Amino acid sequence: MPTPAPPDAFRDPSGTLVFLGTGTSVGVPTVGCICAVCKSGDQRNPRTRPSVLVGLPGGTLLVDTTPDLRQQLLRERIGRVDAVLYTHDHVDHLYGLDDVRPLCYRRGAAMPVWCEEQVEKRIRKAFDYAFLPMPLPGGGVPNLAFERIGTEPFELLGCRVVPLRRRHGVFDVLGFRFGDLAYCTDTNLIPEETFGLLGGLDVFILDCLRPARHPTHFSLEESLAMAERVQAKRTILVHLGHEIAHAATSAALPPGVELAYDGLVVPLVGV
Repeated sequence: MPTPAPPDAFRDPSGTLVFLGTGTSVGVPTVGCICAVCKSGDQRNPRTRPSVLVGLPGGTLLVDTTPDLRQQLLRERIGRVDAVLYTHDHVDHLYGLDDVRPLCYRRGAAMPVWCEEQVEKRIRKAFDYAFLPMPLPGGGVPNLAFERIGTEPFELLGCRVVPLRRRHGVFDVLGFRFGDLAYCTDTNLIPEETFGLLGGLDVFILDCLRPARHPTHFSLEESLAMAERVQAKRTILVHLGHEIAHAATSAALPPGVELAYDGLVVPLVGV
């Protein structure tokens, strides 16, 4: 997929959530695969790694920094990010962090990075060059300012953000509720206490890897069961692998449930 040309004007994402990437950790098309979905001409089937952009009252929030981040931000004409928020520290959600360097330059200040302790530890290890007392000459480094989060609600860019604890195989990960929208990628277990935070949703964005069961992600059947329990007005399935063809799968989904695709924009409600 070619890199988009620079935009004539940047997008204003205020009041919306933009799906930057909706695929699994290896993306779609998948390297070495020539299945029907990987070869598809349907532009909703190519999927970069999973991340969203949230236009909050106080600025633009980036949730996760995928290895495809540069391409995603260029494609969606994003020229400014005011903070980064992390769900967890896996490679497909973290290892594009160096691409925030030009965003730091535009800010003229450090980029606030909101995350749990484990995520900060991973960043400091994987991007150790960004934290040297004297930066190495010639390359430039991301300028980061960490903000610690846990499971208590917090204020970020003019919005009350509610962390949503979930399990991702053996890992603890977070989702987030912004007003009446919840983002819950990368999970195969939602604890009972978290269900209590999912009432009254307009939009429920939920992990759904493939039709077959998986040890760390919801299958399609499991995702539909979660959607039925939560009863959001609109459920959008994300983190989709190449076993899910957009058109064919969409045609079989129940009312109120749909598949995400790269570039999909949904309104924020109650923020």
